[in-house]
Amino acid sequence: MSDTAKAERPFIPVGIAVLTVSDSRTLETDTSGAFLASRIEEAGHLLRDRQIVTDDAAKIRELVVQWSKDPAIDVVITTGGTGFTGRDVTPDALEPVFDKRMDGFSVIFHQQSYAKIGTSTIQSRATAGLINQTFVFVLPGSGGACRDAWDGILAQQLDYRHRPCNFVEIMPRLDEHLKRKS
Repeated sequence: MSDTAKAERPFIPVGIAVLTVSDSRTLETDTSGAFLASRIEEAGHLLRDRQIVTDDAAKIRELVVQWSKDPAIDVVITTGGTGFTGRDVTPDALEPVFDKRMDGFSVIFHQQSYAKIGTSTIQSRATAGLINQTFVFVLPGSGGACRDAWDGILAQQLDYRHRPCNFVEIMPRLDEHLKRKS
């Protein structure tokens, strides 16, 4: 986007929470979560929370749903647990509670990833959707995957100045179906 186009609209920061799903990482060793937190703050958004939970579907779902009910959090980004091993349960935990799926996210994510790692991208079940009018993006745990998702998709879609459209401009309308009169 040109600087002129960006100048026409103000930047609107959104509240974002980051969840790393891992049995082995800590906040000190979690490079993917740290990368996302850094990019979020560098972009001018508000990092509302950052936590790590183990590969436990109930714990993942509980925290993400809790965050989705917090009016200060507009977006949740998870990293980790999207593969095919027995412990990879993040999509399984969250997709059943999506109010709406965002199939296009997975498509674009895999295009970004394919350009860098080729067919190995099929080993990721990256997904996204809405839970309680909160955008939820489920990313693989690798730093490269987080970089692909943030730099190639989320940085633009979470920037109100991005045209022709972006997630920020539709946030006020995500709950319009709840406001309709009978």
